[in-house]
Amino acid sequence: MLEAVEPFDEREEADRRWALDWVDSGAPLFRTAKPATPPRHLVVYTVLLDERAGALLLVDHAKARTWLPPGGHVDDGEDPRAAAVRELDEELGITPPPHPHLGPGPFFLTVTETRPPHPHTDVSLWFVFDADQAQPLIPDLTEFTRTCWFLLTEPPEPPAGFEPYLSRFMNKLATFPRRSSA
Repeated sequence: MLEAVEPFDEREEADRRWALDWVDSGAPLFRTAKPATPPRHLVVYTVLLDERAGALLLVDHAKARTWLPPGGHVDDGEDPRAAAVRELDEELGITPPPHPHLGPGPFFLTVTETRPPHPHTDVSLWFVFDADQAQPLIPDLTEFTRTCWFLLTEPPEPPAGFEPYLSRFMNKLATFPRRSSA
């Protein structure tokens, strides 16, 4: 699955190589104890994209105090695609289809050092789902304080409380052909 991610820039290529080496090393891939055991683990982001409106959904994560896509940790032995679907159901009460042009696999990959008090490394697979802003959501308010649709034409800039690689993700997304709104 990692090999299928087409790197957008040098950073994504470096993260992809690092992640492939990590997987090949035989090190544990899944978090076994909260908050950070082992110190590196696999997570998923689930980007809800409403192309007709030109917007994506972000959540204000309660613990991270950061605007980011919904998502979470991949459970031991769980397929990351299944984790992405599970997280959307748990956190927003929805099961949208994968984006029709980007497919069911991960679209973007990042390796992130998280902030204290329990710093660790998240290897994040970003999945894109087809969405509609009008679709009702049932947010899990234990996970995040609010949700908001952000326009793709006005990307939020880090470090003002947003996921640090969100702008890179949006730049990569902008390189892919758009579906007609007709």
